[in-house]
Amino acid sequence: MSYRTITINQIQVIGRIWMPYGAVCAQVIDLSAYDIENIGELTRDNVERWLMTHTGDFSSIIDFRADIGDFLSEWADEESECTYCDCMYPTEEYEEA
Repeated sequence: MSYRTITINQIQVIGRIWMPYGAVCAQVIDLSAYDIENIGELTRDNVERWLMTHTGDFSSIIDFRADIGDFLSEWADEESECTYCDCMYPTEEYEEA
């Protein structure tokens, strides 16, 4: 019997999109080995710098959570996780609109 370890490298992002201007949205970015190499040393500042140049759907980044290999950077603001969940998994009330 053999076991495989699967490593998921992703960043969860909340930010403001271009149109409609100022709307808050969320996105999950799955990173390739090339993306990780371009981030450089895995620090919160380097991940944020990479996000600012590689997330064209957003006019601005509000907050993010990065899980890349052994590197984990949680949300800077504890409310950001709630905002992320609200955007990604809206309640039925919003789905009907």
